[in-house]
Amino acid sequence: MRSVSDLLRRIRPIGLLVLIALVLAFPQLAPDAFILSVGVVIMSYAVLATSWNFVGGFTGYISLGHAAYSGLGGYATALLITRADLNPWLALLIGAVLVAALAIPIGIASLRVRGASFVIVSIALVLITLLVFQSWGSVTGGSHGLRVPRPFGEDVLRPEQHERFFYLHAALLAIALLCWWITDRSRFGAGLKAIREDEDKAQSLGVPTFAYKLVAFVISALFTALGGGLYALWFGFLDPVFQFSILAGSYLVLMSLLGGIRSLFGPLLGAVVVGYAVEFFKNQYGDTQLHLVALGVLLAAVVLFMPDGIIPAVGAQLRKLRPQATSIREISQADLAAQRTPEEAAR
Repeated sequence: MRSVSDLLRRIRPIGLLVLIALVLAFPQLAPDAFILSVGVVIMSYAVLATSWNFVGGFTGYISLGHAAYSGLGGYATALLITRADLNPWLALLIGAVLVAALAIPIGIASLRVRGASFVIVSIALVLITLLVFQSWGSVTGGSHGLRVPRPFGEDVLRPEQHERFFYLHAALLAIALLCWWITDRSRFGAGLKAIREDEDKAQSLGVPTFAYKLVAFVISALFTALGGGLYALWFGFLDPVFQFSILAGSYLVLMSLLGGIRSLFGPLLGAVVVGYAVEFFKNQYGDTQLHLVALGVLLAAVVLFMPDGIIPAVGAQLRKLRPQATSIREISQADLAAQRTPEEAAR
């Protein structure tokens, strides 16, 4: 039985290398530009879901309003390019920092409530930003949308645009995963997980709960804004109804729950499954709302059969294969005879 545990321990780095190889090879393996564009969308979902997991996974605070930070990141990037004439990549970074700075007062106000109240506040944030960006047409373009100049120019063909942005999203995802992994193994991460398990008890033990929550909230907003800005540069057009959508925020929650919010690669796995399902259902059902029904059925199945997510469920099954600890050491008669002293043997 010990060999099973050793085998699983050895498979982990091999699995990681295989995952990296598949990601790097995907643009060359994609049969056409449409499949490659679906890969970009899924990778974007993975970035946003991993960013959401800094709050949902560590603190247990379920936010349905993270689409606000994604949309703000996209609009900040676009406006810095079109209004301030900044370099697109510099605009992406500055826009994300501005959104993170804006997340500080939002976090101070919203993190004072918990549970359903926090969910309601997060939904209100999305609705407020939607109304503002729809009404402020002179700056944001309003309902007509806002065109975003492509950073690689119009001469670069669309398939090559897809390939470049796929790798850019993959690089941003790798940075987000690395930050999540470091946080998970730090004292800061231990404090966040204590908040998730029992916030009142964590505070009584000396954990600065509000400060920890606020830092996690701002980090999450920063990566979400980077993901939203990068998507805006790829897609080339921003629509406030799409950018500030409660449905988009719900997708992030579904992805993280499906894969496992307490695991590093849970949101990534959920993004692959849900992202592919979204594109498949849209392709099958066209402009109808049946794809939402299909996603609702998927969410219900996750809650009913795998409430902790796919990765934790598989991990629980694998742990059953490990040898069970026992307080009584088994010893054979030959071992017992070998341990006897010469004086005991002479008797």
